Amino acid sequence: MNRLLAVGAAMAAALLWAGQAKAQVDVTGGGLASACAAAAKAGQAGFRAEQVCTDALERELLVPRDRAGTYVNRGIIKLRGQQYDPAMKDFDTAIRYQSNLAEAYVNRGAARIGAHRFGESITDFNTALDLGVKEPEKTYYNRALAHEWMDDYKDAWLDYSKALELAPEWELVKQQLTRFTVSHAGVGAAAAPAKP
Repeated sequence: MNRLLAVGAAMAAALLWAGQAKAQVDVTGGGLASACAAAAKAGQAGFRAEQVCTDALERELLVPRDRAGTYVNRGIIKLRGQQYDPAMKDFDTAIRYQSNLAEAYVNRGAARIGAHRFGESITDFNTALDLGVKEPEKTYYNRALAHEWMDDYKDAWLDYSKALELAPEWELVKQQLTRFTVSHAGVGAAAAPAKP
């Protein structure tokens, strides 16, 4: 039994690092804030990328949406470096500037998965969906990860399926769904992931 739990935990950890989807925010104009957005979009991580965002926040006069977006983008860069608490602080600040910025909630939810705060992450993903996040497939994918960590395989399967419906060419989602076996033994029967 302990071996099965260890295998399940290892699989869930591999899922977390292999596939958390992040939602970067575009900002208007040029300058450091745009460079920060480009760094987040390009998948950059580390001190230099983070510093560009910090410089934008400290030196540029930004409208509230762009300031919030720059906090989101810096948070994404921190998230890639597995700095979950500092990333969450950036997402919290972004939400204070723009409470309707769905991407801030998606990314805070991803950081909360990394910090093993799964229930809170689901709340963030639900809020992002309610606000009309630009790439809902990423939100469904992340929410599926959270459900799976909580051993809620039915909802995980449903969210992976919705992500695939929205992004039918997304190979990572297809791979996740192949791990599940759906039982029709009862109405609403849970799907369980296949163990290696």
